[in-house]
Amino acid sequence: MSSLKGHKNVVLFFYPNDYGMVCTREVCAFRDAFEEFVSLGTVVIGVSAQGQASHERFAHRFDLPFILLSDGHGDALKAYGLGRWLMLLNDRATFVIDRQGIIRAAVRNMISAQVHVRRALRTLEAQRTG
Repeated sequence: MSSLKGHKNVVLFFYPNDYGMVCTREVCAFRDAFEEFVSLGTVVIGVSAQGQASHERFAHRFDLPFILLSDGHGDALKAYGLGRWLMLLNDRATFVIDRQGIIRAAVRNMISAQVHVRRALRTLEAQRTG
């Protein structure tokens, strides 16, 4: 993240697990909007607890063009003030971080995969025009 500061916006999204129904919809929604994020000078990064081998299979199966990071111990989750939803699943949240490293939007919604992408794009577009 520090290497991107001053150069790129970042959309950092946390999702509970690879291959979950809503999780797959969410990562595919980010995939489908990927070119829009790139045109807005933004790097997209997904984070979940699964290991890199699972992420590699998942990324290959769904042709994901962005980075998936493993957070097996939940350190990144905790660093962003997240935890577990209903004591069952890691939180689903998206953070839009500008080039200066300031969080411009935070979305937490466990049910709707699309709201994360829409809100991230709206925030980035508003930054560009504002």
